[in-house]
Amino acid sequence: MTGLSSEIRAGDMAASSPALRPGTIDDLEGCNAVIEAAVSTWPLPERVKRLSLPIYRYDAHDLEHLALLVAEEPGRGIVGVAAWEPAHPEDVPQGKKGLLLHGIYVVPDGQRSGIGTSLIAAAADAALVAGFDGVLVKAHPSAEGFFEARGLEPLPVLDAHRDYAHRFWLPLQ
Repeated sequence: MTGLSSEIRAGDMAASSPALRPGTIDDLEGCNAVIEAAVSTWPLPERVKRLSLPIYRYDAHDLEHLALLVAEEPGRGIVGVAAWEPAHPEDVPQGKKGLLLHGIYVVPDGQRSGIGTSLIAAAADAALVAGFDGVLVKAHPSAEGFFEARGLEPLPVLDAHRDYAHRFWLPLQ
């Protein structure tokens, strides 16, 4: 268990925290509603949000390649979503094997409540179980502070033509 996971389980979140569970094809509508709500808060022009939103949504085909995790609250439904897959070896630190946190989204009124942190902790636990060395995140620039505050380390850009500039790495022990 990572330090991040231990922190979550030590009681940093309220007793009424959302339950985490694997997502299914039946959850896609709720997941995509969370994604749309989260993207709507990004500091981008409205046209850019509208045009880019389809690439953030998940569909049944995505579930063939991604693990999907949902955070769900009684009476509210899905309030957070995370998805991951193995990272490409060229994207992670040399000699390491990583899990790519493909997406992490929380409804706007649930942000800053610990939901995102619990989703990252669950991804870290899944990475450990699968034998990965760490978790890779390709963050939206506005989310860099969130990931840095949770102990993820910025990765240097070694190839400006290939490397995404806002990559973060969470090493696992």
